[in-house]
Formats: sequence, C-alpha cells, structure tokens
Amino acid sequence: MTTLMIRNAIIHPTGQRAAVLLSGGRIQAIDTSTPERAAPPTASVIDAAGLTLAPGFIELQINGGFGVDFTEDPAGIWRVAAELPRYGVTAFLPTVITSPLDTIERAIAVMRAGPPPGFRGAVPLGLHLEGPFLNPGRKGAHNPAYLRLPDPRLVADWSPENGVRLVTLAPELPGAEETIRALREQGVIVSAGHSLATFEQAQAAFAAGVTYGTHLFNAMPPLEHRSPNLTGALLTTPGVTVGLIVDGIHAHPAIIRLAWKAKGPNEITLVTDAMAALGMAEGVYRLGDFDITVRQGAARLPNGVLAGSIVRPDEEIRNLMAYTGCTLNEALPTFTATPARVLELADRGRVEVGGRADLVLLTPEGHIRYTLVGGEVVYTE
Repeated sequence: MTTLMIRNAIIHPTGQRAAVLLSGGRIQAIDTSTPERAAPPTASVIDAAGLTLAPGFIELQINGGFGVDFTEDPAGIWRVAAELPRYGVTAFLPTVITSPLDTIERAIAVMRAGPPPGFRGAVPLGLHLEGPFLNPGRKGAHNPAYLRLPDPRLVADWSPENGVRLVTLAPELPGAEETIRALREQGVIVSAGHSLATFEQAQAAFAAGVTYGTHLFNAMPPLEHRSPNLTGALLTTPGVTVGLIVDGIHAHPAIIRLAWKAKGPNEITLVTDAMAALGMAEGVYRLGDFDITVRQGAARLPNGVLAGSIVRPDEEIRNLMAYTGCTLNEALPTFTATPARVLELADRGRVEVGGRADLVLLTPEGHIRYTLVGGEVVYTE
C-alpha cells in the first residue's frame, strides 16, 4: 500500500496551506496547522510549495486521442486513458458517437472487461453515448445513416453497471420523453444535444429528467431573442448544467463570457470533445466513419463542419481564465466538483478526508505539475 505525503500544498478551494497524507487510494489527513508536517517513515514526500492541490479533472466528453478514435476502436480506450494524466485528467467518459448498435455493444464489452494488467492512468467511469438519437437537422459530424428515433427498448441494458454513464439525445424526437425516463430509472445521466428543440420542448425534457446540455451553442440553434429554443433554455434554467468547449474555435470568447455570467462554475463543465488528433501532429484522423482534417488547431470535415477538437483540458482552464478574467480557483470546479455532481459521484471532485486520492498539483497559471490516481503519481512534469 503506497503512502504519500504532500507538503506545503495550497488546498483548492480554501487557499489554505496544508500537509496532505494519502494512503490506500484515499485522502487520510489534511493538516492545515502544520503544512510541513513530518511524513511517516514509509511515506514518499512531494514538496508542493507554490502549487495548488485540486481534485483530478473529470472529462465528460472525449472521442479519442493519441491516434485512437473510440467509435472506430473501442479497445483503444485504455491506451488513451494511460496518456490523459499528462493533462490533469484522472477520470473520464469515453465518448462513442452515432454508430450501429453493435458498435455500442463492443464499447460496452470493453468497459465491462476492465483494464489490462498493470494499467496506470485515468479511470474510465463509463461511456458517453452521443447518439444515435439525434436530430438529422443538427447532426454535425455524425453519420445520418445510423440515426434512430429514441426507443426505451433499445436502451434497456444501458446502465452504469453495464458501462453506460451518460447519453446525449435530441429531446424533441418522438419517443424521447419515454426514453429519458427509462434511462434515468436505470441510473444513466441524460443530456440534450444535437437538437432543434424549442424552449418549451427543452423545458419538458428537463421535467422528464434531462439535467445536462451537450457542448452548449454547438449542434443546436443560435440563441434567438424572441424564440429562445434549447440554447436559451440551457442558459436560463437553474439546475441544468452545460458542457462548454473553450478552445476559441467552437465559441467566441465573448460568448464564453456570456455563458460564464449566466451559469457560473457550478453549472458549467469544461469538455474538450477531443478526437483522435489530441496530442498528435496536424493531419488526417478518423472520427467514426469520417476522415477529419486537423489544421491550424481546428478539426473539420471536408465541408468545413467542426468535428470535435484538439484542445487539452489544462489549456481550456487557462483559456477560461483568459476569456472571463476568473481566477484558477474559480475555474477549477468546471473540471472537478461540477462534473462529479453531474455524474452523481459523492467521493470525487473535492479535496477532503476520505475522498479519492485522484489529485492534481498545478501552478498558479494552471499548468499541470503532478497527477495522481488512487494516490499514485501517474504523471510528473
């Protein structure tokens, strides 16, 4: 059993300096009275002077990375998981986009089989199935040949126990309300996205159990002041959290400021929507059935439609600070406490005694210095 003492850390969100003792994959003690407290004889020590100790990042929407596309190659989930800690990610939802149902079954089988021997890296918490119940009018980079109407019978075995944690669907489609209720009863979080829903249809979806909005502003109608539609409903409904891609491409910095003022850190989760080119050179990569060209920081279909991103999670934190003027302390919940709450996970997203020792140490500017999963250092700069 690894025991580790982190000394002189600045604890998020209190700002107090502390010594933090980790053992058995959990936070055993937080000593704010003695930040340089002596470690037990068998413990390793990290001197974190000047660094913020925060929960590990929880990424709710990532399609792949490091040359792997999860929809094309679900078995590649573990290869990506081993690399994500370099960006501060300790847990994530591998995202499978609209595809045949047998592709989803293969991804579920990968999740149920668990990690390979000796695995060290970020923990997949379950799949995010982005489709196939999407509106063809806002399909984005999804193959319309695989789109289907929502049907509770098709999702009967989708549950966290079977490897499915979150589902994005268009709530205005026939059968959506019944499917939303079925998924919620099975413990799956439901998100509205790739949708042409009206404001009223969105409100009905929230009442049925939708608690999240997939990549706000993207794959939904622009905000209309006389007919606010899904975008307006997501922005103005308390208790509904939204995913936001903060790469400077998917949404203008001024629009990021608008969303920040409307929702704030407790109702925004930063998501990358990253695809296979994350961590790779520019070129051509796969997303589902399509070849995607990555050039000048943007991933696009041949027709120019955006197809995911290549932004890094830690980069998004820095972008959010730059676009809104928020502090690191204000930005961090968007990748920590808020996604943990969205997923209804009580022991993640906070630095507290008894919590999981999934942690990051960051500079004041938001650069990752250490990432720990289960109390083990899995990345250090």
